[in-house]
Amino acid sequence: MGNPRIFIVEDERRIARFLQIELEHEGYATAVEDNGLRAFERIAQEDYDLILLDIMLPDMDGMTICRKVREISDVPIIMLTARDDVEDKVNGLDLGADDYMTKPFAIQELLARVRNALRKPRADGREVSPEGEKLQVRDLVMYPSRYEVRVGNEEVQLTKKEYSLLEYLLRNKRNVLTRDQILQEVWGYDYTGDTNVVDVYIRYLRAKIDDHFGEKYIYTIRGVGYAIKD
Repeated sequence: MGNPRIFIVEDERRIARFLQIELEHEGYATAVEDNGLRAFERIAQEDYDLILLDIMLPDMDGMTICRKVREISDVPIIMLTARDDVEDKVNGLDLGADDYMTKPFAIQELLARVRNALRKPRADGREVSPEGEKLQVRDLVMYPSRYEVRVGNEEVQLTKKEYSLLEYLLRNKRNVLTRDQILQEVWGYDYTGDTNVVDVYIRYLRAKIDDHFGEKYIYTIRGVGYAIKD
């Protein structure tokens, strides 16, 4: 089975490119379209595992696309919009969208919703996201589809943000990640708080994993950032 293929339907090029980079970094295959009518034609002719669908599009709006797609396919749809109107959300969900996010959004939240949407069973029996995926460094194992972390036989209880940080480190094991990279990926591209939050959460993770189990997993590379190593 190949990597899940995600269709980004977004007419703001900066946002479309940002989404494409982030999704491909997570291992997804992507396609991009900025025109609503062409997007629907491609959905009807091509095979996608999930659609990220903006509402405000030229030639055919996202609501119309969603309604027409649901006549021919049960492909998961996550609607993206700058509007924060309850009626829009209700309309989108009533038309068959699986989820709805308002811009600006934290990329980690979107990625979590993408993973969740891909795990839902399809009417055609296709299985998109393997339940057995695991990220591992020595005795430290993460099962993303189960939101579970274990060291040896013991489960580690993490907060949502600690989990997102550890997942990002594990998906990039052996790579040194700067504080800015971690902030953008885990806290979102619109985060404007203190960069020291990364150091604080690294300490939280070390207390629950490195210190608790007496084995070093998370390394500090002075002047650069952090890394998890085998």
